[in-house]
Amino acid sequence: MPIDEFEEYGMHRMDADDINQTLSNQSVGVLGLPTKSAPCLRPLSYWFNGDDRLYFVYVLGRDSRKVALSDGGNVARFLVYRMDTTFNWRSILLTGSVERVSADEREAIEERMNISWRPELFERGTGPENTRLYRFRIDDKAGIKQLQRPFTQK
Repeated sequence: MPIDEFEEYGMHRMDADDINQTLSNQSVGVLGLPTKSAPCLRPLSYWFNGDDRLYFVYVLGRDSRKVALSDGGNVARFLVYRMDTTFNWRSILLTGSVERVSADEREAIEERMNISWRPELFERGTGPENTRLYRFRIDDKAGIKQLQRPFTQK
C-alpha cells in the first residue's frame, strides 16, 4: 500500500522543512552500507549541516569494516527515527554517498559541528590521530510521521 493510503490512519509524508528540522533535532541514526551479501548496518551519532550533508566521526579500529565500506564510495542509506509513543513517531530515510573528509577541511568543519550525543567510550581517549571524519552527501530525503492517534469511525 502506498503511504498516501494510510493518511486516514494518521500517517503523513514529511515535507522538506519538517525533515530538516527533525534531522537538526536528532543526533543518532543507522548507517547502511552495501556489501556483497546483507547490508552492513551501524548506529552512529551525526551532525547535520542544515542543508544536504551529515557528518560522522569514526573511531578507528583494526580492520574497520565501516571504514573499508565507506571508502568504497558506493551509495549508502541513513535512517533517523524517533518514537515517543505508538501514535507519535517520525522516520526519515536518506540516500546518498559517504566520503572521507580531507585533513585540510576537517578542522573548519569540526569548529561548526555540534554532536550532542556520543558514547562515553568515544569521548575518552579519542583524538584526531585515531578518528576520521566522514561526510554523507544527501541525494534524496523521504520522511513519514504520525503525530496523533487515528480517529476511528463507527
